[in-house]
This record gives sequence, C-alpha cells and structure tokens, in this order.
Amino acid sequence: MEMMIRGRRNRRTAAVRGLVRETRLHVEDLILPLFFHIDGDDVAIESMPGCTRWSLQGLVAEVKSAYSLGIRAVVLFPKIEEDLKSPNGAECANDSGLVPTAIREIRKACPGMCIITDVALDPYNSDGHDGIVVKEGGKLEILNDETVEVLCAQALCHARAGADTVAPSDMMDGRVGAIRVALDEEGFTGVGIMSYTAKYASAFYGPFRGALDSAPKEGDKKTYQMDPGNAREAIRELLMDEEEGADIVMVKPAGPYLDVIARLRDETTLPIAAYQVSGEYLMIKSACSGGWLDEKAVVMESLLGIKRAGADMILTYFAKDVASWLKNSLE
Repeated sequence: MEMMIRGRRNRRTAAVRGLVRETRLHVEDLILPLFFHIDGDDVAIESMPGCTRWSLQGLVAEVKSAYSLGIRAVVLFPKIEEDLKSPNGAECANDSGLVPTAIREIRKACPGMCIITDVALDPYNSDGHDGIVVKEGGKLEILNDETVEVLCAQALCHARAGADTVAPSDMMDGRVGAIRVALDEEGFTGVGIMSYTAKYASAFYGPFRGALDSAPKEGDKKTYQMDPGNAREAIRELLMDEEEGADIVMVKPAGPYLDVIARLRDETTLPIAAYQVSGEYLMIKSACSGGWLDEKAVVMESLLGIKRAGADMILTYFAKDVASWLKNSLE
C-alpha cells in the first residue's frame, strides 16, 4: 500500500514510544494515604489486603520508608477510640490528640515530608457522619454552619502541630473560606488547603470505612456528598472553592470520575488531585490475587489514565509499590 502517513511508525520500538509519550507518571505525583491508631500493634486491614493500620511507631517508620522511595507527601487518617467520640466531635481539636501527636512525630523524624491532614468529623463523631447530626421528627439533618465552626478548630489544631496542608473532606458549604480565614487570622498563612471539591456519595468507599470503623450509624451521606449523576455541579463546587481560597482541588473517587477530572482541568489553573479510593484498590487487588490481571501493569495503567484525564497528583494506596517500580525502571 502507498501510504504517506503511518501511525505505527511512532510505536515501532520502546525508544520511539518513549520519545512520543504524552503522559508520564512520576514519583512526585504520588500521595500516600496512611491509617493509624493509638500506640499498640500494627494491624493488617482485612478489607484492604496489603494495607496496615499503623501504631504511631509503625506510622513514623512507614513515612520514612516512603520518603526513601521518593514519595514526598502523605495524608493521615486516624482511627479514634470509641470513648473519645462524641456528637460534636470535640476531640478533633485536641492539641494533645492522636493526629497532632502523629504530625509532630513525623515532622521530627522526616522533616522533608509534606504532611496533609484530613479535616472532617466522621472519625470523631459518635454518629459516624462528617458533620454534627440532629434528629428532628425522626429525620436526620447534618448541621452545616455549626459543623464548619468545629472544622475550623480542627484545622487550627493541625496547623499548630505542623501540618503543611489541611484537606477538608466533609463537603459542608463554605468550609474552605472559613478555614482560610481561621488559619490566616492565627498567622498560618503558609498552611495550604487541599479541598475535596467533588467528593461523590460513592459506593466505592466501603473498604475505607472498614479500615477506620467510620461508617454512619444511621442514614447516609447523600445530603452533603455529591450525586454520582452530576458533573456540572462539580464545576460549581470548583468555582466556589477557588473563590474561597483553595490551593488544590480534588476529585474523589478517581477512576469512575475521569470525566469530572477532565472537566475541572478545563475550568481551572489550580492543581488537581484525584483519589484512587479503597474500592478501586480492592477491585484491582482482588482481580490480581486471582491471577486474572497483572498487578503492576494494571496499577500503572490505571494511574496513567487518572493523570491523562488531568490530575496533577494522585492519592493511591499503591504509592509505595509504584515508587519502587519507577525507581527500578531507572536503574
């Protein structure tokens, strides 16, 4: 055949494919989520094979291990003791509590690590919701403005301990602006806000809630997390977060919402984070443990797809594996 244009020329060898590759995954793109609890044993998480809920000592060691692989950011998720939970989640602002203690220990052991903290009430709330719950006429209501006040106190607690970035995951209206004002008024102008801008009421969170025992005791989160059928609404949330002072915006989950990542990429110059959540992790792990998929190949392809959609950084439980694979590929 006489053809002037042949697309396969640019796929002919590994070297050529490398030259024309449009999207690349780097270790600097990765954020490692970490679960932890008060001192005791490190506990394997049944709902997330390969993941651990760390003791404080184990957490620090895991952060140092991640840093040695080139990972420069972690996000912290605590499992709070039941007797410390309350309807208003007051423990979240305890300067001697689990999260600020962990921040200080990590900062001391690994000063170069970017420490991101989850800001929400579900680990501390005896109702298991991200906000303060009231019950009127048998119907649950999550109080927005009252919750935001507590979230500001929580963010300040984390900033005082040395967090680099706070990440409000609650989806309350106005919380980004309120947290920004609270941080600035206390002199924490350098502490960033990574907003869970488009956090969907997803069925993919189940293994995470098993890891922290943080499922709602009653009702669901559909009155504050986004409806999975909506994409334009994500742009509205983005515009509000931009105006309120977010430094980074996030889409969660990542894989089922690649279109939302792409839409936000077209609408903002802010960095976009995407969270490859526990359900996505477990599906890959389960398929690979049965021998049906090649874990390394599938993980790398899934993360490349998230980045190709427009994400600048990815929260993934595979972060250490990926960092190791990337490091080995360069040696």
